[in-house]
Amino acid sequence: MTMQAAPSARSWSRRRVFITGHTGFKGSWLVQWLSHWGAEIRGYSLEPDTDPSMFRVLGLARQCDHIVGDVRDADRLAKALADFDPEIVFHMAAQSLVRRSYREPVDTFATNLMGTVNLLEATRKLRSLKMIVVVTTDKCYENLETGRPMQETDPLGGHDPYSASKACTELAAGAYRSAFFAQDGGPHLVTVRAGNVIGGGDWSEDRLLPDAARSFSAGRSLQVRNPDAVRPWQHVIDALAGYLLVVDHVLAGNPCPDALNFGPPEHAVYSVRRVVEAFKSAWNKDAKVIYQAEAGAPREATTLLLDSTRANRLLGWRPHLDLDRAVALTAAWYRQYYEGANPAKMKEITTSQIDSLLATAQV
Repeated sequence: MTMQAAPSARSWSRRRVFITGHTGFKGSWLVQWLSHWGAEIRGYSLEPDTDPSMFRVLGLARQCDHIVGDVRDADRLAKALADFDPEIVFHMAAQSLVRRSYREPVDTFATNLMGTVNLLEATRKLRSLKMIVVVTTDKCYENLETGRPMQETDPLGGHDPYSASKACTELAAGAYRSAFFAQDGGPHLVTVRAGNVIGGGDWSEDRLLPDAARSFSAGRSLQVRNPDAVRPWQHVIDALAGYLLVVDHVLAGNPCPDALNFGPPEHAVYSVRRVVEAFKSAWNKDAKVIYQAEAGAPREATTLLLDSTRANRLLGWRPHLDLDRAVALTAAWYRQYYEGANPAKMKEITTSQIDSLLATAQV
């Protein structure tokens, strides 16, 4: 395994960090990570919308200033930010499911677009703010499925409400950057676009490995509707390492990019079938999988690739985990949970996975 850049714990000790969407999958990993490093965290989010949820399994309400709130509530969000006066803001709150966006398009746009606008408007009044990281998605691009990895300069767009709402989020962030955050000495604003993020603790609907863990742990067959779809799979630790690394980079006095992709290299993207077989091998080779297309399913992209050259060149970032290792860590996390591990044990395995990855990096 090659030595690669990684964020530094020294940069985050006692730093005031505000995280929207901290009760979600990636948000929970970030809370555990930064609290482990000694950051002072205020989280603002709806309560977890899954049961179980990683946030509750790890008892993360005790590791941050946990505020229940909706990013669509501009006044409440502004007050939560102003009272805390953070140095760093991670905006992760979102309606993040493609298929749900077909059922709930208005709520998807309201949360993803106007929630972001509410956040950015509120941050204009903060005294200590140094940087805002707006988390969007690889699906924010106008994906014509040419097989070419998407670059940060490619056109934005979307064929479904979720993807389109995230393209709108990118446009709103760009407008606020140019109009309000471009002055010298002002806070920096970057958007980050990761691939299909996997890892233990995700129980969202219509997600491949959460569905696999639920099915295999109960002795049921896993039904897979789109086995030949190709995605830029990556472990949540790799994606979050990129987000943290760009903050370290900018606060060290380096130029702030407008947007960054974080995804696996072009030769390391795989089909749904390949990921399922890797998870099955890590869990139980005798687990049953049924590959069957779903009649009348809403449209989803067949192929989606990211070009992460900019993140590699500016930050020295590359994924630390190949697919099989990322899937194995994910399976190990879920097995511990379904075998009845207590919260302390689940917190231990989460932290140990973070530490073991960072130990391989050039810090």
